[in-house]
Parts: sequence; C-alpha cells; structure tokens
Amino acid sequence: MKTFKKYYLQIAGLILGVAGGYLYFHFIGCRSGGCAITSNPYMSMLWGGLMGYLLLDMLANYLKQREEAAKGGGE
Repeated sequence: MKTFKKYYLQIAGLILGVAGGYLYFHFIGCRSGGCAITSNPYMSMLWGGLMGYLLLDMLANYLKQREEAAKGGGE
C-alpha cells in the first residue's frame, strides 16, 4: 500500500496512457498495416502507457520539488 501511495500518479499515467493508446488505435490507427506502432493495438497500448507514465512522472517530480521548496522557506 505504501508503494501505491508513493507512485499513484505514475500508475494513473500508465493506465490512462494504455487506454489512450488503445483508443488511438481504434479510432485513428493505421489500417494498411504499414505503420509499426498504430497498426497493432498492443504496440499502441505499450507506447501510450509509456508516454502516460513518463508524463505523469514528470508532474509528480515537479509537485515534489514544489512541496520541498515550500517547506524549505522558498529558497
């Protein structure tokens, strides 16, 4: 449970990214099969999950730095 509380933003980013990757494949994806990422739902979900994780990981780091700066007197 500690791990979940520590990484909840990253986990949320992963889940949202996987869902977004599938939706991108379903509604926009490449039907001809020539696109390496968007012609396969698993690859779209993998890349979407990776991008979602990285994006919300950056947000988590920013929020952590901001919180530490507030505690330290704004140095």
